[in-house]
Amino acid sequence: MPSSDLNTLKKILELEARKGYTDTAVIGGLDKFIAIWASKKKIARLVRLSKGEYTKKSLPKKKKWINDVLDLLNTNARITFEKGGSRKPSELNSQSINAGDNKTYDLGSLITELPRVSTRMSNKLKKLGIYTIKDLLYLLPRRHNDYSNLCKIAELRIDMEQTVMVNIWDIREVLLGGRHKAAEAIVGDDSGNIRVVWFNQPYLARSLKTGDRIVLSGKVGKFNNALVFESPEHEILRQEGELIHTGRMVPVYPSTEGIVPRTFRTLIKETLDKYAQLLEDPYTEKLRQSVGLIDLTTAITQYHYPNNEDEKESARYRLAFDELFMIQLYVLTKRHEWGNANSSVSLQTDHNVTRALIKYLPFDLTKAQSRSLGEILSDMNCEKPMSRLLQGDVGSGKTAVALIALLSTVHSGYQGALMAPTEILVQQHFHSISTILERIGEVEPHGHWLKFHTPEFEDPILVGMLTSGLKNSQKKEINLMMADGHLNIVIGTHALVQNYVDLPLLALAIVDEQHRFGVMQRTSLRNKGKSPHLLVMSATPIPRSLALTLYGDLDLSVLDELPPGRQQVITKHIDPSRRNATYDFIRKQVLEGRQAFVVCPLIEESEALQTRAATTEFEKLSEEIFPELALGLLHGRMSSRDKIRIMDDFKMGIIDILVSTPVVEVGIDNPNATVILIEGSDRFGLAQLHQFRGRVGRGEHSSYCILMSDYPSSEARERLTIMEKFSDGFALAEEDLRFRGPGDFFGTRQSGLPDLRIAKLSDQDILALARQEAISLIEHDPGLTNPENKQLAKSLLRFSDFSEGGVS
Repeated sequence: MPSSDLNTLKKILELEARKGYTDTAVIGGLDKFIAIWASKKKIARLVRLSKGEYTKKSLPKKKKWINDVLDLLNTNARITFEKGGSRKPSELNSQSINAGDNKTYDLGSLITELPRVSTRMSNKLKKLGIYTIKDLLYLLPRRHNDYSNLCKIAELRIDMEQTVMVNIWDIREVLLGGRHKAAEAIVGDDSGNIRVVWFNQPYLARSLKTGDRIVLSGKVGKFNNALVFESPEHEILRQEGELIHTGRMVPVYPSTEGIVPRTFRTLIKETLDKYAQLLEDPYTEKLRQSVGLIDLTTAITQYHYPNNEDEKESARYRLAFDELFMIQLYVLTKRHEWGNANSSVSLQTDHNVTRALIKYLPFDLTKAQSRSLGEILSDMNCEKPMSRLLQGDVGSGKTAVALIALLSTVHSGYQGALMAPTEILVQQHFHSISTILERIGEVEPHGHWLKFHTPEFEDPILVGMLTSGLKNSQKKEINLMMADGHLNIVIGTHALVQNYVDLPLLALAIVDEQHRFGVMQRTSLRNKGKSPHLLVMSATPIPRSLALTLYGDLDLSVLDELPPGRQQVITKHIDPSRRNATYDFIRKQVLEGRQAFVVCPLIEESEALQTRAATTEFEKLSEEIFPELALGLLHGRMSSRDKIRIMDDFKMGIIDILVSTPVVEVGIDNPNATVILIEGSDRFGLAQLHQFRGRVGRGEHSSYCILMSDYPSSEARERLTIMEKFSDGFALAEEDLRFRGPGDFFGTRQSGLPDLRIAKLSDQDILALARQEAISLIEHDPGLTNPENKQLAKSLLRFSDFSEGGVS
């Protein structure tokens, strides 16, 4: 047989492999092509596929058959084997490929090894994080332009994405407006002709020629009452190969200066065709079938260049599962390792004592509080260290639940610690706990620590604070009390995780506002004491999907109801034209004996940002708007002592209106405050606005949240309207996740979540499935030591390196 005939067959089969064994390499399918081709070449014994056997094969069998035939073709063997024959050629090497230049490349090869990539281009690609061939394969498109709508020229419509297949009748370079060069062509099909203009691309008049048959994709405009194609994508029709830039769903990649989209697409398409087959799928065939996943090579190829929306969605499903599954596998593996490597103290809770402490509280626990407390105490009774997330809305009573857990720990003879992100919140927790303890027993205050007496405990309980704002003598005193075990409960900032802090009897570590701490800080606290039980708390309601993703290693307890009597805050988005009326309303509230907050996004004015600043607003409100009232200023640059002084003055009623930056988001509890005015409210997410709103409505009086913004976008106005409609923090959190990415959900980049390039946190079904499969896998092969999970273990190791090195 002539070698050209073999090469034709080889190219078709290689194209079929690159397209993911989807039977789309040739029109009509591979069965039909083989039957016709074999009969023409008089090779009746090539294969028995003329009755549709390739179409009926499973994906693994298709892949094996293609590889077997290619293996024979690559060795120029006679093509005489039949289905079921005795010869079984070895599979192609899945680790590397010979490029035909006596060099062997693999997915780890630098992109500079690719013929099209110069050193200059590689430097531009590195800006997108692309260093290797595999990185390039995983540069997934942001979206696709659908140019698959093939029509005739006579059917073209203005301002729609359309594709035509035409002949070039004439093409030339032209000058537009006397100075702008362009390429202009007249093209046509059997239904008519149309003018095409490629602005600022005069070189096309040289690369395209009269008589070329091309495909054009793009939008049509109107000029001088005639239709014109304006800078469409173009592609010359050739005998072999498939369309890349036109006539299909065309990928749109992240842009980088100096690399035009056509160059990007061509580079990635060539890389896909040559190297996608080297991708090693970490999943077993059993796992893929159980969750309905296509193989990795097919997924990557289809996501770049899908033939239709169904192919794109099946590829997205696979790649989204990959991202969520690896996160779940990572956190569950870490949890398993922690649980096996450490045993905590089994705190045998005295239920009579717990019931007595609860009875002393100044309020009845809600059902959610009772349920969550039961889950926490049950975990603490086990030797396996507790890992639990307690989340609830503003005012749902997390502090009371945490206090009972801490007191139960102390009753068992051990220490408890509560770590909070700011000194303001530490001060607030210390004050709240002091207030509750006063209802239970006798409290002796000593400034930065207190002594508590109650009949349920033989010895007094010592509760202290540790922050960087304390005097050195006070820090030394607290450190000595912790080290000798006399300080039973300590509340502190990240100062608690410093090396010199010694908590020898620590058995319960509580981390409040968890998303504000990095993983290392949480781990450092847990490494102290007796491998303590860990409870993390969040006052920012987190959608369940996000909670499972961020904290997949934690069991979840939710306070989904508010204590009786909690005020619902009336929320209004007010136009700046009604600013004076708003000031009159605030003045009226103050004159009736109430207090107010004014929150500004910035400390000082910025030329780049058109929004109000706290210092400027404080001066204006003090001197021009409310000269008869007492105003205070609070921001993050103030010293700890000044912050505490301002907060105390506000709580005691010395300050009528507190002007503040977002530092008041958490940690301020003043039942007499009934109004909060949020300036530049369009600059905050819904979750953060809800936290601000939680600063009021804590007393018996009706309370109000006023949202004001000078230059809101349409999206911002929609967000602020949602604030007016919803008072439930969990409902708002779901809406916030719709507007903002998970990294920005908390108004901070410390979410601890790796970038999700394909998965969306609205993919709750995929997430649930990924978590279920990860749990099952850890149960059956916790160390991923089974041979079938070897590749998955490698993938997890790479993921772990990234997460522990690049995610805080």
